[in-house]
Amino acid sequence: MPYTIARYAGYCSGVRRAMEQALQAARDARERGISCCSLGELIHNPEAVAALKREGVIPVSRVEDAKDGIILLRSHGVSPDVVQACEARGLEIRDCTCHFVSALHKIVRKSGEEHIPVILVGAPDHPEVIGTAGWCKGPCHIVPDVEAAENLPPMESALAVAQTTFPPHKWEKIVDLLKKRIPMLEIQCTICPATFKRQEEARILAAQVDAMVVVGGRQSANTRKLFEVCKEICPRTCLVERAAEIPPHFANIHTEYIGIAAGASTPDWSFKEVVTRMNDMEHIDQEIQQEPVNNENMLTMEDIEKTVVRIRTGQTVTGTVVQITEDEVCVNIGYKSDGLIKRADVVDKDVKLGDEIEVEVVKVNDGEGNVLLSQRNIVNRKAWEALMEKFENNEYIDAVGKEEVKGGLLATVEGGVRAFVPASQLAPRYVEKISQFVGQDMKLKIIDVDKQKKRIVASRKQVIAEESAAKKAAAWEKLEEGAVVTGIVRRFAEFGAFVDLGGVDGLIHITDLAWSRVGHPSEVLSVNQEVEVKVISLDKERERIQLGYKQLQPKPWDNIEEKYPVGVILERAVVRIRPFGAFVELEPGVDGLVHISQCALTRVAKVEDVLEVGQVVRVKVLGVDPEAKRISLSVREALADEAFVESEDMEIPGEEAPVDAE
Repeated sequence: MPYTIARYAGYCSGVRRAMEQALQAARDARERGISCCSLGELIHNPEAVAALKREGVIPVSRVEDAKDGIILLRSHGVSPDVVQACEARGLEIRDCTCHFVSALHKIVRKSGEEHIPVILVGAPDHPEVIGTAGWCKGPCHIVPDVEAAENLPPMESALAVAQTTFPPHKWEKIVDLLKKRIPMLEIQCTICPATFKRQEEARILAAQVDAMVVVGGRQSANTRKLFEVCKEICPRTCLVERAAEIPPHFANIHTEYIGIAAGASTPDWSFKEVVTRMNDMEHIDQEIQQEPVNNENMLTMEDIEKTVVRIRTGQTVTGTVVQITEDEVCVNIGYKSDGLIKRADVVDKDVKLGDEIEVEVVKVNDGEGNVLLSQRNIVNRKAWEALMEKFENNEYIDAVGKEEVKGGLLATVEGGVRAFVPASQLAPRYVEKISQFVGQDMKLKIIDVDKQKKRIVASRKQVIAEESAAKKAAAWEKLEEGAVVTGIVRRFAEFGAFVDLGGVDGLIHITDLAWSRVGHPSEVLSVNQEVEVKVISLDKERERIQLGYKQLQPKPWDNIEEKYPVGVILERAVVRIRPFGAFVELEPGVDGLVHISQCALTRVAKVEDVLEVGQVVRVKVLGVDPEAKRISLSVREALADEAFVESEDMEIPGEEAPVDAE
């Protein structure tokens, strides 16, 4: 028989949790020799209720009918006064209320405390609606349909909520009407996401098949609404509580396609029984017809068993958020019990009801039947795996210094993982104040890992060394003798200046700083000055680079004859005195010699007798030899020329100027 089962069929997370709690309560009651009852039927399914009775869980209609022992509050929830009545009788309460119903109670209670009227959309006689109304301390208007919404009294503000199993499409119609009638309307859709998904999937399936079978209790509002949704789309829809209720000629088992859906309170065994019945019907017919039927769509009991979720500690699963509280997030992972995530283990702070999230199973049973989950563990594990991949690939990691500890620094690296950086690995040289790295961004290299304890030891020093080596290698590749490069003057020494060429340092010897004599490099350059230099020589083995600065400056001896022609008289300072004469600086890098014989008008025994260093004198250029870089100067000739000029300008006494005759 070709058939398809709706994706969301059978127990929802809330009902499954309630059944698990009830069975555990029954076991506890038997061990302690006390009674166990449920206040009303735990869920709206006769098969499940009968199964619980066989286990010792007896439903009672009133608290007064409960014997001393354990009392179960059904998944639909109860009002506060019922809880108080149970406590007054000394009954041990086991609360099986669905997570979504509990969340609805809190919303309604808060609204009542703020004196905001509540509009509860749902069936007035449904246990969930009755219990929810009891949590509202202010006005509570129960609205089952659009007509009831139209008859509401006028109000300025209100809160609209819904029974968790209310049909979503009907809720939307009622809300649209309420928006028009109430100016300040707050809307909180409290319909269980599983209900919406269940009905939507059933609606889609019903449009694709020839007939539908809905399995579940007739008293279950969830099942009835599921049946109504399917019947609207597929008129040949039947509702059955047990497999035996399927009509014998419900559909043609050879030519028609059947869809199967189940209410949220339908036990697994009832659902499986229907599937088995479908298979049996086909097998019987096959025997009669004696014709094999090739059915690729057949779902066997083995197939159903495969869908049962099994979990283990450390497993990663995907689930749906079904409840959010201040302390925990409840997630349906398809297991018999919902999973709980502590707020501290929730990474996505914007998580909301109905979201699908990836979680890790921390503990299958915390002692109370709950599955403990963590979202942070997955993030941490992925972060750790990413770090290990970088460790294996010898890659750097980004980090921020967080805390100074004994022997080094604790840093937070990618993904929030902590790493220890020993003091000896913080910098190339000894670090006196480790605290200077707190709050500082840095790159680290993992040098040691304890995978079992998930501990990392990292080094900043190695990163600096490797980056420096890489820069050096790149810089050496670009350098060649004779090339002109740009660098930054970093420091001085007595013998020259060191220039950073982008990873390597080169030396400008003091003799290569200027064409003139230099006493100290600071006379020509300054620290942090950007300069252009010429590569004079390279020694890779010894890592030495000789640079020249003066080689890129104009040579003072170029065009020297034009600048200082023979016969010109100049005023310049004496810079050096030697026994054979005095040197006069014409310009930086160009000195001329005044021979001892040219120092004065008369013969002198010592140059020092007539000249001294720093003295500004008038000299005459006698000769220029560019090749030998020699310039001959004369003080005597300059003085003689001056004396001659003065004598030419003087008047001779006793002589008169000639008179022109006319």
